[in-house]
Amino acid sequence: MHLAELLQHHQYRPDDGVPDWMLGYFKRRSISFANGDTDTRTHVCWLQSRNFTIDLRLPVDAEQVAAKAWRDYSAAELRAMGNYEGWVADSVWDGETLSWQNEKALQLHGRWQEPAYLKRVGNCMMEFCPSNVYVEDWRLQPSQPGPLIGLRLLQETNLSTGEQYSRDGGLIICGDYAALVLARPEAIFAESDNALRAKAEQAVGDAAALAQLFNFETSVASGSLAQGYTVELSTCPERQGQTLLSLDGFSMTANGRALTQRIAQQDGRDIERRFVIDTLEVSCAFPQFTQTSAQANQWFERERETLCRYTQPCY
Repeated sequence: MHLAELLQHHQYRPDDGVPDWMLGYFKRRSISFANGDTDTRTHVCWLQSRNFTIDLRLPVDAEQVAAKAWRDYSAAELRAMGNYEGWVADSVWDGETLSWQNEKALQLHGRWQEPAYLKRVGNCMMEFCPSNVYVEDWRLQPSQPGPLIGLRLLQETNLSTGEQYSRDGGLIICGDYAALVLARPEAIFAESDNALRAKAEQAVGDAAALAQLFNFETSVASGSLAQGYTVELSTCPERQGQTLLSLDGFSMTANGRALTQRIAQQDGRDIERRFVIDTLEVSCAFPQFTQTSAQANQWFERERETLCRYTQPCY
């Protein structure tokens, strides 16, 4: 069954989760640090479902590594890829801060340890950390009203051999955008912080070791539920420009809280993925505006001539 068809017949929204103003696809406009420096160039993507987050962080396009065979990457290229970041984690909102639990990440250590104090005005969501070492400016990306789908990956089965293994990850679809995380089937031990880039450099030329080390995907795509989603940014260089995933082959499980998807892999394997449902919503608005008081609106209209002298949408 196509995911769009399944969505029409099996809608589900959890009773708990983050506020509506936090849902959708945000890109970071800037991060400013306590030392006075600011970064406005790193690609940082945040896609939010009701109860989990997908996050992707990559250097500027010109510094991303081109796809090639594992044995052909240089030590410098592997170090660069070893600094890519992508993760999925449960989101815990306490009414004041957002924190993350059960993170599965490309990196072998947690790089972002602090919870987030969040405040949104218009399409701008500001994130302050408790230590005040940084503040981040996030912008909700414009989207037509569309589906909000959140699926957490639990398990994969090789249908040819019957082999089952746990595999964390997730799929978020929010209107015009989607993101996918496929975590490593097997954990890799981290001896120290920044172990991924060190391990990658040390494994130069070792195709088997590198394939295992980088067996983790975080991809962000654009498109539609009807036409599919095309990858624009990814921790996996070969995924650029490809279809994010097939939207066919889904089935609802008997208890109605999980989905399975059968997929034919390029290597000839047929696999089945099992997802637990976070949310299945036919339409979410993803508005660029937020509400304020009548008095504040009156002030804005009164002073519009100067307040709006140079304003324009900013994403």
